[in-house]
Parts: sequence; structure tokens; C-alpha cells
Amino acid sequence: MLDHLLTPEQKSLREEVRDLVRSVPPSVVLAMDRDEVQFPRDFLREAGRRNLLGVRYPREWGGRGLTWVDTGMVMEEVGVLGYIFACTFGVGAELVCDAIVLHGTGDQKDRYVRPLLRGDLFAAECLTEPRGGSDFFGAVTTAVRDGDGWVLNGAKRFIVGGNAADFFLVYAKTDPSAAPHESMTCFLVDRSPGVETKYLYGLMGCRGGGTARVVFSDVRVPDRNVLGRVNRATDVFFPMMIPERLGTAAMTIGAARPALDVATSYTSRRKAFGKPIREFEGVSFQVAEAVTLLDACRAMVFTTARAVDSGAHPNYVRRLVSQTKKFVTESCQEVARRSMQVMGGIGYTNVYPVERIVRDLALASIWTGTSEVMSMIIEAEWQKEHARRRGALRDPEQDAERAGDLDEKDYG
Repeated sequence: MLDHLLTPEQKSLREEVRDLVRSVPPSVVLAMDRDEVQFPRDFLREAGRRNLLGVRYPREWGGRGLTWVDTGMVMEEVGVLGYIFACTFGVGAELVCDAIVLHGTGDQKDRYVRPLLRGDLFAAECLTEPRGGSDFFGAVTTAVRDGDGWVLNGAKRFIVGGNAADFFLVYAKTDPSAAPHESMTCFLVDRSPGVETKYLYGLMGCRGGGTARVVFSDVRVPDRNVLGRVNRATDVFFPMMIPERLGTAAMTIGAARPALDVATSYTSRRKAFGKPIREFEGVSFQVAEAVTLLDACRAMVFTTARAVDSGAHPNYVRRLVSQTKKFVTESCQEVARRSMQVMGGIGYTNVYPVERIVRDLALASIWTGTSEVMSMIIEAEWQKEHARRRGALRDPEQDAERAGDLDEKDYG
């Protein structure tokens, strides 16, 4: 986050997170990338011990009562350790926790939020299914009423943390005959008989995060584990898009930072034609562009975080979050690519971590909503906003010599 916008307290919090990041040895990062470590349990437990999980949630449930600006800063710093560390950090303590804090009962917060933020339990969000991810309402996982509970059947895939989770946030069809927005319910599903997880993906990057297929076979879920209202999973789903996408944007900045740091040092030390390669414009301009992109990304995250914290109109927030997720993830991928480019062939090897960062960040513009889905949301929300503002502002269409030529303004 941008230093001049942070308070002394926020800078102190940032140093706490940096100390956590420094405590993780390179051997753990490498073991995860080799899939020898399949989930960073020790890291998350230590984050919980230091009270760094879910800092914006109320103190009474184990958080620190802070803001989205604070959270964005924390997520960026965690991302510096590696994108998958931030993914696993965010899925439980941000996404799942957010849903329970906003929509859960006191009993659910006691059973799940407190131990989650202490690092005693791990959670995963189960949204994507084998037949599709962006089509939320096309889910075929079902939950059928049975006495004082439900019987859950179906499968979810690409579930980060699924292999290690103690419980799952699961969306399922509970009224297939109803309109899409009134057909699904959200459940908190404990790891229990009938829940099977398989660590089976050969991922390009972001390895070691316990990404799994999760299969539910006649799993009994009691009524007390319904999150929110029956048939109104949308109440949970739509607000969760804020932590999913704004959190993703913030952590992507952190994950791209080391690539630029490594590349900057390299361009100062590497010599060609008798001088450091940073003295060549073809190299220095690449670095300058990458620095500019990262600062633009930070500005977007900060502005959007402030909008959320201030209680801005939900449609406006929805547009800002979508813009931020799209711009930041794509820009950070470009930062990593430019970092590799200025290093040449050595950047493509595992002598430096840049190749791993490039692989990891390929996920950024795909998960928690693809860039294409973000563009759809941005355009739709902008059209609504534009329609609301018409007539309230000065009409720029009149600033033309022949603005009144209605014969030429034929829209068909």
C-alpha cells in the first residue's frame, strides 16, 4: 500500500505482517512448489497465533476491528511470500469468515469463526463445479430436505484448501423448480462421512495450496448449519464478491513485487557492452513501466477499499471492485512478464524465482471471476450509473458545431 496514505498504526501492522513473512524459510516455499508440502498449515497457524487472520472482523469474534484498507495492506504483504500463501490465507480467514460474520448465527460464529481466526480450523469455499464456474446458478449439487436436516450430493472442483479443510462453505440447489435467485442455499459442511477430497491437480503454479476436488455423497447437514436463509444463497454470494475480488487484487500486487525487485537488482548488476544493462533504454523503460503499473494498482486497491469502508452505493462498489480485480491482476501479470523480459534467458530458469511468480500469477485473472466476467459487470454497472446521471450533469453532446442537426442523429 502507498506509504503516504498509511497511518503510523497501519505501518506498525504492516511490519507485523512482514515479520510473519520473514519467518517462513525458502525451503517451505520450494517444497510447496514441488508439491511436497500440500498445504501451509504451520504458516496459517502462526498467522492465527499472531492475530493476523481476518483483521477487519470484530474483536469479539477474534479479529482486530480494522478496515478494508488495513486488510488490503495485509493481503499485499502476505502475497510477497508467494501467491499461494495469500490464496490460502484469504480463502478461510477472509472469504469463508466474511460470510459467517455477515450472515451466521451466534452459534455458527462461536463454532467456526473463533477457531478459524485462531488458526485452529481450516476452511474452504466450494463454488466451482465440474460443469462450470462462472455460471453460479447452473450448479447441480443438490441438498434435499430430510427431517431436521438436509442430504447433500454433488461435486465441486478447483477448491483451494479443499484437501486440508475441516469444514466447507457449500452452495447447493434446494429448490430446482424456483427462479435461479431463489433456488440455492448456502451450507456449512463439516468434514464428515460422505465428504471425500482428492488432491489431484497438476497445477501450472500456485502449488501446495491443497487444491482439490470435493465430492459429497449423501452427506447429512443439520439445520443449524444453514448459513443465512433457505433458498437465498444470493444473500451470501453477492457480498462475498467483495472479499473474493478485492482481496485477490491486493494480494496479487504483493505477489508481483518480488519479481520486480529481483529484476531491478539484476539490471543494476548485469553488464553488457561494458555497462550495466539498466543504462539501456530498452531495459530501463521496462522497469519504469512495471513500477508505474504497480503504483497504479495500489492506488486502485486503496480507493476501492475506502469506498467499501465508507459504505458507498453497492452498485458503485460492485463496479469499482470488478475494475480493480481486472486491472490489477492483468497489470501484475504484465509486471512479472516485463521482469522476466529484462532478465533474458536466466529469468526463464529456476536460478531466480521470477519463472515461478509468472506461473503463479497466471491464476490471478482466472480465479474468483475471470477478467471477461469482470468486464461484463463493469459495463453493466456503468450503464446503470450513466443512466442515473443523465440530466443531472452538463450535457457534453451539445459541445459540437452541429449538435442540433437532428437529421444526422439517426440511431436506426
